[in-house]
Amino acid sequence: MKTTLALIFLLTGMTTMAQNTFIAHRGASYLAPENTVASAKLAWELDADAVEVDVHLTKDNRVIVIHDKDTKRTCYGKTNLTIAKTPSILLRDLDAGVWKGEEFKGEKLPFLSEIIETVPDGKTLVVEIKAGGDEIIPALSRIVDNSGKKEQIVFISFGWKTILATHKEFPDNKCYWLSSVKPGLTKKMEEAAAEGLTGVNLQYSIIDEEIMAQAKELNLEVLSWTIDDPEEAQRLTDIGVSGITTNRPKWIKEQMNQ
Repeated sequence: MKTTLALIFLLTGMTTMAQNTFIAHRGASYLAPENTVASAKLAWELDADAVEVDVHLTKDNRVIVIHDKDTKRTCYGKTNLTIAKTPSILLRDLDAGVWKGEEFKGEKLPFLSEIIETVPDGKTLVVEIKAGGDEIIPALSRIVDNSGKKEQIVFISFGWKTILATHKEFPDNKCYWLSSVKPGLTKKMEEAAAEGLTGVNLQYSIIDEEIMAQAKELNLEVLSWTIDDPEEAQRLTDIGVSGITTNRPKWIKEQMNQ
């Protein structure tokens, strides 16, 4: 199969990648509590090429790192708090680590600025804008501009208007539109190219040779999520996907190199 794919890409002018970019999904979330400083630091220790985190805007306009719109799933506390309706000081009182293990007890919901501080030279932080839409961009801009690591930050979002607004605010940073839906993708990729987005970030199961050929024609990069199967990661690499988002960056890389 690999030989056949290599021949296909040689004939179409595309080349297979000897090495891919491995993006740690919410940090090293297989081993550590997702979207925490501990998870980010562990991912860097495991030599991930990039770390992906999710951000929301709090009631007091702080950019905080959490996937869900509320604290029910990943935070230990007396009540379930909605991120957009809660001041950050109350959100930071919750324990965001103990659910994963006692060794992580006391981990807080981090501010985005705290995650950015962990990013080593030569590495990349992928910021997924989950909620807040355009409202989060002014706060995001202040944080990124003051971080000293602006050139190391990439943005992704499912929100079409949100990613376009982000691209307008950060024209020199890579911006990708997220999708898990194949119907209508051809048209949306054409729109992404026309708007000057860097590429698309797609659920791995919808990515095939046809999509990759269109991406090449439109000069779009393709990232993928979320893959913990080495064979699937290899398939995506072979057809030219430039980023593999995974919960297990070190393990999957080792499995692919066997």
